[in-house]
Amino acid sequence: MKYIDLHCDALTNEGVLQVTKERLIAGGCAAQCFAAFLREGEGFSRALALFDKFEKLCRREGYARSGKEGGIAAVLTVEGGHALGGRAEHLDVFAARGVRMITLTWNFENELGFPNFTRRAPRRRETARGLKDFGREAVDRMIDLGIVPDVSHGSDKLLSDVAAICKRKGASFAASHSGAAEVFPHARNLTDGGIRLIAESGGVVGLDFCAAFLSRDESPEGQRAALLAHAEHIIRAGGESVLAIGSDFDGIPENPYLKNPADLPKFFGDLKKKFGERIAEKILFGNAKRLLNPD
Repeated sequence: MKYIDLHCDALTNEGVLQVTKERLIAGGCAAQCFAAFLREGEGFSRALALFDKFEKLCRREGYARSGKEGGIAAVLTVEGGHALGGRAEHLDVFAARGVRMITLTWNFENELGFPNFTRRAPRRRETARGLKDFGREAVDRMIDLGIVPDVSHGSDKLLSDVAAICKRKGASFAASHSGAAEVFPHARNLTDGGIRLIAESGGVVGLDFCAAFLSRDESPEGQRAALLAHAEHIIRAGGESVLAIGSDFDGIPENPYLKNPADLPKFFGDLKKKFGERIAEKILFGNAKRLLNPD
C-alpha cells in the first residue's frame, strides 16, 4: 500500500538520517514532503539556501517533482513563517520555487503569529493569541498562490483565525504533523474543535510519530496502541477524510515502534485491520493527495 508523508526534517537534519531513499522505497512511499526548517533568527536568505539544497537532493536521489513523473515524489514545504522576513512578496518567490505548504509558526512567536507553546513555557498552552496582521495578509496571499497554510505548532487561536480566512476564500488548510489532545493532553496536539475546523475546510491532519506527543508509554507496544488511539479519535472528531500521515521523521527522536520509513508497512497493517482497507487507503494516500493535488 502506497503512502504520502506530509512532514519530515531530513532536509535540515545534519546527523544520521531516518529518511533515506532506500527506506522510502521499502516503506512504499509515493510522496515525501521535505520541510525547509528555519531556526529562530534565520530568514529569507536561509530559506533560499535550503531550496537550493532541496533541488540538489532531488537530483542526487532521483526524486520526482510530481507524481506524474513516476517514482518517489519530493514535495518542498517550509517550517516557520519567519522565513518570509516579514515581507508578503517573498511568497511569490516561494511559490516559484515550488513550495506547497508553510508551517506558520514553530516554538516561538514570529511575524505571523503565536505558537501553541514556547520553549520557555512548554507546559503553557497558548489559547488567546493567534495570527497577527501580517499573518492574516500572508495566509490570504498563500491561498491565492496555491500554498497550503499549515497550523501545526500554531496556537488554538491561530488555527481558528486561519480557518476563518480559509472559509471566506473557500480554501483548505492543514496540520501537517499533529495528534489529538483528547488522547494525550500535550500542547502540540489539536483540540477536537480544531480538528473539526480543519475537516470542515477540506483539509487534513497528518498524524505525528513523536513518542512524547502520543503517550507516556514509550514502549513499542505502547506507541503502537497510542498511534491507533490518536488515529481513531481524529477520525471520530473530523471524519474519515481528515486523517493523513505526518511522521516528523528526522525532527524527532526515534519512535520505538516506527523507527524509520521502512517500518511503516506494519503500521499500515494495523490501520487496515482497525479501519478496513478503504479508510486505511484514505489515511495513507488519498486524503493527502487531495490536499496537495487539488482539482
